[in-house]
Amino acid sequence: MSAEPWIDDTRDVVVPGVVDVGGVPMSGLIAAVPDPRAVIVAIHGGATTSAYFDCPGHPESSLLRLASAAGYTVLALDRPGYGTSRSHAADMDAARRVDLTFGAITGHLSGLSTGAGIFVMAHSVGCELAVRLAADESRGVGLLGLELSGTGLEHPAPAREILGDHDRNAPPAGVRKLLWEPAALYPPDIPGGTALASRTPPFEGAMIRSWAREDFPALAPSVRIPVHFTAAEHERVWRTDAPALRDIAAIFSGAPRVVIDEVAGGHNLSLGHLARAYHLHVLSFVESCIVGRAHPDLPFS
Repeated sequence: MSAEPWIDDTRDVVVPGVVDVGGVPMSGLIAAVPDPRAVIVAIHGGATTSAYFDCPGHPESSLLRLASAAGYTVLALDRPGYGTSRSHAADMDAARRVDLTFGAITGHLSGLSTGAGIFVMAHSVGCELAVRLAADESRGVGLLGLELSGTGLEHPAPAREILGDHDRNAPPAGVRKLLWEPAALYPPDIPGGTALASRTPPFEGAMIRSWAREDFPALAPSVRIPVHFTAAEHERVWRTDAPALRDIAAIFSGAPRVVIDEVAGGHNLSLGHLARAYHLHVLSFVESCIVGRAHPDLPFS
């Protein structure tokens, strides 16, 4: 057991599962509780899997264990093109990925209570899918809220120099510096480790290139649910200065509430020594969404 008795680090707390969505097997991890306050659907970033939210050997950083101990059911999905759906990646345009994800959520949660509703939380490249879910005209408005971290509208100059243009691949050593430094923020076995690593599906390169310039500013105004955007103190991939954060808040023009939160940590907030602190920030926002849905006239700052 972990040093914290309210976090169970035995393996049966988090259960892997696969559901069929129109012939596509969609995998994920779930930590279910009998009568949840709400359900948190967690969406991982690039070159990893749902294990990002339940890192093997590090229960202290696990979103699934912390949140389920606090009374939430948590479903960490393998994004379309990852996990068991990888062999179907050639047939996954944006609309298809949204449909598969909504179908996977329904399938994995079949027979389970969803409490006050479904809250979507995403990291890095996974934010593209999460914003598409929230912006969906018929299904997104029913979600409880949205959390985004590790994304943005513009890269800072050092990141632009490393990431380069569309005609060349970024050097791995440079990308590692952007994603995993300062190194003291993370347990030494996590950066570059194989427990979380996954090949990226072929469509992801083009998706990444169009995200900040085109898709993010185009989709965000259609989001009609509360938004929580977390900026890491040591984020190196995206600009997180005050003007950049104001610009991000402004593009969510249709959201009833947008909260910008700045926390200690690096790009991979759910894997560092400060992961629990970050996750508690998110849970606090989820609670405000639950209360806001139950009491729509309650004023929020």
